Amino acid sequence: MGSGQVAKRSETTTGPSTHYIGSMRVLKVPFFMGDPMPGFEAPEPHETLAPSLPDGSPQERMGVLYGQVAEWVAGHEDPVVYSGDCVSIIGVLAGLQRRDVNPVLIFFDAHGDFHTWETSQSGFIGGMPLAMATGRGEQAVLVGAGMAPLRDEQVFLVDGRDLDPGEDDAVADSEISHVSVDQLAHSIPPDGPLYVHVDADVVNPSEMPAMNYPAAGGPGLDVVRVALAHLAATGRVVAFSVSSWNPALPGADVAAAATKQLAEPFLGDF
Repeated sequence: MGSGQVAKRSETTTGPSTHYIGSMRVLKVPFFMGDPMPGFEAPEPHETLAPSLPDGSPQERMGVLYGQVAEWVAGHEDPVVYSGDCVSIIGVLAGLQRRDVNPVLIFFDAHGDFHTWETSQSGFIGGMPLAMATGRGEQAVLVGAGMAPLRDEQVFLVDGRDLDPGEDDAVADSEISHVSVDQLAHSIPPDGPLYVHVDADVVNPSEMPAMNYPAAGGPGLDVVRVALAHLAATGRVVAFSVSSWNPALPGADVAAAATKQLAEPFLGDF
């Protein structure tokens, strides 16, 4: 299957080639840092992105991968994207921008994902996507996907309870809004379109197992779901995405079910 092709599941072949859950379309991107992620689940029915990726650095592979996500998002109203990592926000944002949609990003995560090469001790790109999306540090994935950086004022970091040294200062010195889940659930988001992304590890690990990088504490599943339902009720959410559990870790079935509950306000009845 060539680059950019989308594999459609045989059980979803009734009706048109684009499938619906509620009012939103669902794309599964079963990759983590540019590598395939076996056992990855997404709500049925869905389409699966299965591109041929080049050999090379993770940035090069993800640039191609999330360029294909951008192409898919650009062609679908109200998309839902299930992916293996938070770098996927770059593909979703690039796709929205291709439709001249310039949203506020509401980014739920236990971590800040606000590292650059200067602050990161590990060099892990998965700790950088929010910084990248605002034009900081590593930019190869943005260039590959065709995304223009967001202004800080367009970004809400929700929870972000586990910030590393250096990353915490970068967040504090930025103009992004750093709020708790409860604060968001009781406030009115800024005017205009909203793009909501959830890293499932934002939920307390007692209710969300099988995380690659669990962070102690945090809000319960119901608390996060209330905040997401609050956002959905605005009628201004133009895209929703989630980065998931690790299917190879214990408790993956519990995490899959919990993540589905988080997505339900954007999926409708099924």
